[in-house]
Amino acid sequence: MSGLAAANSPARSWDNDAALSIVQEKKSLDGALMPILHALNDKFGYVDASVVPVIAEELNLSRAEVHGVLTFYHDFRKEPAGRHVIKICRAEACQSMAGRDLEEHVKRHLRIGMGETTPDKHFTVEAVYCLGLCACSPAMSIDGKLHGRVTPQRFDALMAEKRS
Repeated sequence: MSGLAAANSPARSWDNDAALSIVQEKKSLDGALMPILHALNDKFGYVDASVVPVIAEELNLSRAEVHGVLTFYHDFRKEPAGRHVIKICRAEACQSMAGRDLEEHVKRHLRIGMGETTPDKHFTVEAVYCLGLCACSPAMSIDGKLHGRVTPQRFDALMAEKRS
């Protein structure tokens, strides 16, 4: 499963035994840390902090090294995402076309900040730094589907669809 697919998959409950099995299966690979983190993220939708010391011990790395890689890459989640993942483009083209205004509208509409999930676990909002829709700014993706020229009104309509 690709990182994009994982980012939009519903999270499964964390299972320490299944996580350990993944670590054991992949620990002999060259550069095993990234394949292990990707496999965990793909299976569960996130990488639980409880597995960091296990990975560190199995790969003979420090916990800080594992944590550093886990937190450096934005596609690795540290907690389950909401049912719907909204990624708002913050690149220059989108910013020049009122992207910050759209972002503020989204945050007000959902009553959460960037990188947060609504209390009902329906929506997670994240920043991205280019979706490749520069000519159709401002852009966002919702559950991996790209949307260009998004106005606050269009965003509200998209959310109404997701809630129904």
